[in-house]
Amino acid sequence: MSTKNINYPIGRFKLPSIIDNNQINLWISTLENFPDRIENLVATLTQEQIDTPYRTDGWTVRQLVHHLYDSHHNSYTRFKWALTEKSPLIKGFDERAWADLFDSKNGPIELSIHAIIALHAKWVYLLKGLNLADLQQSFVNPDENKTITLAENIGFYAWHCNHHFAKINNLLQEKGWN
Repeated sequence: MSTKNINYPIGRFKLPSIIDNNQINLWISTLENFPDRIENLVATLTQEQIDTPYRTDGWTVRQLVHHLYDSHHNSYTRFKWALTEKSPLIKGFDERAWADLFDSKNGPIELSIHAIIALHAKWVYLLKGLNLADLQQSFVNPDENKTITLAENIGFYAWHCNHHFAKINNLLQEKGWN
């Protein structure tokens, strides 16, 4: 498997040209089902397996799980800002630096699994209460110098769920752990 496939096992995010209610509902369904999927994927792993990198010089399963919570928590906050402020400038975060912090390198993955369960329940509840006009609210990402609508961000985070799930799942398959 090439490094590109290991880094992007489902490919890079591609925004569809048309984002309609059906697409939004599919993405929301992904966000809604993700906590169970990720919890079930890692439930039987040993500590040694959790501390195995998904690729050479890559993050461990532990770091990936903690990254999922950190990233999704930041995204949820961005949704709140975009819904309460006019096109706010968000603050990015150095995900590599966050993944190297003590809690990400050593903390029990159950902390982030439980947090993902609660966060996604609240996030999905919010999303299901929004309409297409609400989802045209946006925020400005200074790292990309780009305005991003909430509809686009739902799609990105649905992809993000599947992207990191695939990284862990591929490692489990490669090692024969599933």
